[in-house]
Amino acid sequence: MASNLFKALTTSFNRPSNSRSVSLVSGQISSHTAKWMQDTSKKSPMELINEVPPIKLEARIVACEGDTDPALGHPIEFICLDLKEPAVCKYCGLRYVQDHHH
Repeated sequence: MASNLFKALTTSFNRPSNSRSVSLVSGQISSHTAKWMQDTSKKSPMELINEVPPIKLEARIVACEGDTDPALGHPIEFICLDLKEPAVCKYCGLRYVQDHHH
């Protein structure tokens, strides 16, 4: 039964109609990204987030929400700060570092 389900799923993903919808989405993504590369007078979102200095904390684990307002943030990501280099949130790019006081 599981092999029949697997076979049905793999054949449905190999249809030409799916490859066309994927190419449409990839075209939209590349044109959206190109928008940030054309105007050099404005900073890209990646450049703006890199200007924010790493947030220093005494704790070993931080819960990043992206913003103080839950409506503007992202899903909570728990980040371990055991390494020496800053840890980066995969959603918003904020960097966190453990501030050792000893």
